[in-house]
Amino acid sequence: MNDINVDVLIIGAGPSGCVAASYLKNNGINCKVVEKNTFPRFVIGESLLPRCMDHFEETGLLDCLMEQGFEIKSGARFLKNDVVCNFDFGEKHTPGWDYTWQVPRAHFDHTLAKEIVKKGVDLSFGHEVIDVQFDPSAPPGDPLSTLGGIGNSVTTVKDENGNEYKINAKFIIDSSGYGRVLPRLLDLDMPSSLDANSAIFTHVKEPNRPEGVEGTIITFDVVKDDVWLWVIPFSNGNTSIGFVGPTEFIESFEGTNAEKMKEMLKTSDYYYDRLKDLEFLFEPYVIKNYSKAVKQLYGNGYALTGNSAEFLDPVFSSGVTFATESGLKAAKLITKELQGENVDWEEDYTEYIMKGVAVFRTYVKEWYTGNLQKIFFHRPENPVIKEQICAVLAGYVWDETNPFVKNHNRLVKTVAKVIDMENERV
Repeated sequence: MNDINVDVLIIGAGPSGCVAASYLKNNGINCKVVEKNTFPRFVIGESLLPRCMDHFEETGLLDCLMEQGFEIKSGARFLKNDVVCNFDFGEKHTPGWDYTWQVPRAHFDHTLAKEIVKKGVDLSFGHEVIDVQFDPSAPPGDPLSTLGGIGNSVTTVKDENGNEYKINAKFIIDSSGYGRVLPRLLDLDMPSSLDANSAIFTHVKEPNRPEGVEGTIITFDVVKDDVWLWVIPFSNGNTSIGFVGPTEFIESFEGTNAEKMKEMLKTSDYYYDRLKDLEFLFEPYVIKNYSKAVKQLYGNGYALTGNSAEFLDPVFSSGVTFATESGLKAAKLITKELQGENVDWEEDYTEYIMKGVAVFRTYVKEWYTGNLQKIFFHRPENPVIKEQICAVLAGYVWDETNPFVKNHNRLVKTVAKVIDMENERV
């Protein structure tokens, strides 16, 4: 295969890569997408947030998704010790979409990929990036530079037949997700500040799923303070189930992954009877110590998006939303630069993305300290606080009119402390 010259190379055809590619294509930018896997393929991250609907709409990807009939997600339910906390996305502080979807990602991602191909984007499946070289003669010349901006890169790609070819690009968007291509090749990985948690998960077929809301609502069942079960029903009759907790908890169960999962289900008083006799559609997967971080989000000629940059925790379903938010933001900044405008990548990309990441990181940390759970399960509920937290859970984590965004560092702790004081007086 001959060498290829493009303005932008996108690594990965998941939601982040597809949103970026669609935006670039809509704005006349020449881009190519390479994807290591062949679609459809299984991947985790099946619960979306309303915020990402804005991204699909802006990039012209919403209609193709609407046609698929995915399960509507209009909120989320949290259970603990017989207390139920329901969040309704129609009752939130920040204006915006009041629903999103629960999706089998194989189908969802394949739909997006087919749509960008229909738009004319050059997408190659089964093509793996094996090396990237940044042109040392192009100032600032250092791929680890934080000056950012357009650079020159030569990427070596191996196709499905094992043949190698090169892609010359002015910019690379790394949307490779868990593959984390550039973090690996450029030594950008760093330890996450979050605790070492792991997840075990599978799908089941539910022939006798409960009628109505009970059979469709996404639920987070807190079986121990730091261990929870997700239950995500899909419109195709399958349901995703998974446990999340400290790595030592997951490893404390013996046997095959299926045997471990069967035993874990016994910890759920609410779901055990519904799930105990259902056959797993595949041997459960385990992802250990899944939280990831990087030294920087961009450099000379590249940007990291989605899970290639940061992955926090599945408890608030933030993964796909950060993927599409960062993919779209990177594509917009690259478009500006290619059109001759100046871009401050530190302020316009890193600071912007990390503002949202910091909000969700606080919520994840305070979930596992127990402070956020105190607020969720305290009765009576405070409707104003609930609407403000609901906006965060809907993905609107850049809205600083929301006190639970603007003051996230201290407000969750403060409210939890007030609840403690109330409980002491009782």
